[in-house]
Amino acid sequence: MAKGKYQQWLEPDGLLLLEGWARDGLTEEQIAHNMGVNVKTLWQWKKTYDPIGSAIKKGKAPVDIEVENALLKRALGYEYTEERIEISAKDGQKVVQTVKHVPPDVGAIVYWLKNRKREYWRDKPPEAAPPEQDLRDDALTESLKKLAGGL
Repeated sequence: MAKGKYQQWLEPDGLLLLEGWARDGLTEEQIAHNMGVNVKTLWQWKKTYDPIGSAIKKGKAPVDIEVENALLKRALGYEYTEERIEISAKDGQKVVQTVKHVPPDVGAIVYWLKNRKREYWRDKPPEAAPPEQDLRDDALTESLKKLAGGL
């Protein structure tokens, strides 16, 4: 099969490869490289040939969920059991279990909030509407004087 031909990527084997690469966490640039095409060509094919875009999207879904779960776990903190083997002349070999605590990660918390609750946590406040023109009597009078003077 010649590399770079979109037809081969519409075949079941080609679609399976695309899905697998996406599931393995490859970026679209890496997938395009594996296909032997420029990433812009891949983007065009995704738009033009739905099965290609669907295969990549389907492959990314499980990885995206795993990463979201890992980020959430890191943001909230967690505990895990660490096992180590101790060897002593008296007791021989024994397994010692220790429960370890990983505290919540502030960076993960901030990232989560900025992306999931951006209306409350974004860095830039939403742009305010431009102030309405002040047309109080004195402002109106000043505007009229300027207009009259310019005539």
